[in-house]
Amino acid sequence: MKKLEFTIEISASREKVWDALWSDQNYRKWTAVFIPGSYYEGELLEGNDIRFLSPGQHGLFAVVEKVIPFQSMHFLHFGLVLDGISQGKTFSENSIEYYDLYETEQGTKLTVNIHTEEEYVTYFSNSFPRALNAVKELAES
Repeated sequence: MKKLEFTIEISASREKVWDALWSDQNYRKWTAVFIPGSYYEGELLEGNDIRFLSPGQHGLFAVVEKVIPFQSMHFLHFGLVLDGISQGKTFSENSIEYYDLYETEQGTKLTVNIHTEEEYVTYFSNSFPRALNAVKELAES
């Protein structure tokens, strides 16, 4: 597993950044950078199962590991979803995706940490900065 970290400064409150990340409408906008039509199924509550899907119901299944509103949203990924069917726990136990928001003098610093397989490093290194810029635009508008 390779650990990647992405950070962006946003001139908006943590509440606005949180909404830009997790409201259904906004989530669909910024995650379109990865795959147009992306969405999630499930409630973003600690301990809940969640599925991150694209059109055709392909994607990932995970659990919401930690939620501190307007501060932290942490996911632990378990495996793939193909045609709407979870394929079983195939990912390492440290397959994480963490979103943390920090209040700054200028607004909010958003940091995303992920642990991913080596084969996805280039994809995420190219996509996440663009996705975080989309979050910034949503939160600052």
